Amino acid sequence: MPTLLIANRGEIALRILRTAKLEGYQTVAIFSDADQNAPHAAAADIAIPIGGNTPQESYLDISKLIQAAKAGGADCVHPGYGFVSENPAFARACIEAGLSFIGPCAEAIELMGNKRRAKEFAIGAGVPCIPGYQGSQQCSELRRHASEIGYPVILKAAAGGGGRGMRTVHEDMDFEAHYHSARAEALSAFGSDELILEKAVLNARHIEIQIFADQHGNCIYLGERDCSIQRRHQKIVEEAPSPAVSPRLRKKMGNAATALARACQYVGAGTVEFLLDENDNFYFLEMNTRLQVEHGITEMITGTDLVAWQLAVARGEPLPLSQEDVHLSGHAIEVRLYAEDPARNFLPQSGTVLHWQAPEGTEYQARPAAPQNTSIRFDHALATGLEISPFYDPMLGKLMAWGNNREQARRRLGNALDTLQLVGPHNNQYFLRQIIEDMTFVQGKAHTGYLTQQFSEPTRTPVCHNHVRALGCALVHHMSLTNTLSQRDQRTARANWHSNQSGAGRQYYFREDETYWHATLQAHTPRQYLVHPVEGKEVTIEFPEIPPGQPYPHGIRVTIDQVHRKVLWYLRHDQLKLVLDGYQWEFEDVTYAPAAESIAKGSGRIQAPMDGYITGICVQEGSPVLSGDPLATMEAMKMEHTLKADCDGIVTAISITRGSQVSSGQLLIQIHVGESDQGATCEAEASRVAP
Repeated sequence: MPTLLIANRGEIALRILRTAKLEGYQTVAIFSDADQNAPHAAAADIAIPIGGNTPQESYLDISKLIQAAKAGGADCVHPGYGFVSENPAFARACIEAGLSFIGPCAEAIELMGNKRRAKEFAIGAGVPCIPGYQGSQQCSELRRHASEIGYPVILKAAAGGGGRGMRTVHEDMDFEAHYHSARAEALSAFGSDELILEKAVLNARHIEIQIFADQHGNCIYLGERDCSIQRRHQKIVEEAPSPAVSPRLRKKMGNAATALARACQYVGAGTVEFLLDENDNFYFLEMNTRLQVEHGITEMITGTDLVAWQLAVARGEPLPLSQEDVHLSGHAIEVRLYAEDPARNFLPQSGTVLHWQAPEGTEYQARPAAPQNTSIRFDHALATGLEISPFYDPMLGKLMAWGNNREQARRRLGNALDTLQLVGPHNNQYFLRQIIEDMTFVQGKAHTGYLTQQFSEPTRTPVCHNHVRALGCALVHHMSLTNTLSQRDQRTARANWHSNQSGAGRQYYFREDETYWHATLQAHTPRQYLVHPVEGKEVTIEFPEIPPGQPYPHGIRVTIDQVHRKVLWYLRHDQLKLVLDGYQWEFEDVTYAPAAESIAKGSGRIQAPMDGYITGICVQEGSPVLSGDPLATMEAMKMEHTLKADCDGIVTAISITRGSQVSSGQLLIQIHVGESDQGATCEAEASRVAP
């Protein structure tokens, strides 16, 4: 029996494992210290610890991966996507170790992995490319070419992808700042600060062609995917086929993609990405030399298993289909579920999955099913109790829907989003629902600038804030009367219940983010309450009757002012999480806490917004700062964040160093705020304008 090592983690590791087992492979998983309880490790036949937490310490350490393959008796290695999937050194290391690498040769990876070289090669192969410049790395020279090309332009990391090291420059005066920022991020992310320059094609479509080639000279394309809906150049919604691509244009783009693959003697699965302008002109962007994140929707409209194809091609078998045999059936749409908060500029989140249930009508299937067998597919690695680590990409899973046509697929996807249950770290579930309900998306007209233009400020759930607060208050009280509490807490709850019969009501106090609020609750019946939040109108809340002896379900239907709503909840100690319409609200019951004081903005207490590690410190103790000045930078979930001063003052304490691991809420830097800071403010202001 052949043995396959999956050099990856999470949902893609599980997805590869499922097909590999059906194809008769023994599977070997690897896991970092942070992933020791991860589902992909439990699902494999063999699981090998590789230690470390950060990607550099674990999944990016080539020597550890090769050692794990040998320890597990592997014959071959599948890299999935991300991590080492497009690292030519890893492909070579596998071959040198006598392992079959499930992917193209190292030379093809190396060629297409550098945007400058890939673009030059594409031009030589006759593939249309965006006007740009690849050459000198001097700021002045790149700036001169930017003026010649015409603004807006894009600076791109030559060695990278996924939006890292990429900056759009709209005016000449902003060029130098973006140049330095892009180079710094590129060096941090990819180990190379080389940049290329391209004309920015605004309001374009991002179209990618799935290609596949075998070792016998056969190369085909399996239609296209539209990946135009992105934030920070990261895809968030994809669909296949594209509503903007006609059969004639599909053939033209497919032929260009396969011509490029043949020119570099490509073998395996790959994706050639293009920008499509409003006049149906398409331009080469890059080639991804691996399985793509969104490959599932191509499988749904073609009835194929691309991982099975990858394994077959690596064994030397020919492709199972010719180009004439490829037929696209129906339409498929995918949304990416991320642990991030759209209301806070998509800030990545980490924490524990407290409650989880897959959408109705979907199962975690052994093999990606053909469209005639399923309409909903969810690739994920979620489990109740799972810890979402700050060390890796925040994507939690990919929810896909198939339909006979685009509208049917869209409706099915909306229903699946509505029935997906997730309580834990903040996520983008409600935002995804907003997108697929937006008229621009419904009409199939979304382009790469769509999110920025249409959702510059993502809105919260349409549920009234006052109603949510009232529900939270009532739920805390109601759950105190159930059998889910300890006997001592039940006695306390009953005492509070009886003391509430006077009609005066009971006062509750809550903390929400950095705001404190209180409400008065009166009980009409053991299941119906009248809640009057401060600064809000009174609200009637009624809970369903649960049969005696049964645990109270996390998903219930409550009545809020005579309107029935589905709500997810999780209450532990004093922490309450509520999910309505896919949006998660968090409250802390501070009724019995010591007198609470709100944490005012401008306190000078600079805390970590999430778990991560410090990449740089911009100040030192004694430094005068003004509100908005950068103090430090930190990285979490593949993103860099700048921590800024929230007030004018003097830096009095720095409790971190470069490379420090920090947790969410940890105090990092203290700024002294007071009347004596007037001179410091003047000094800081002077330092800004001094020559």
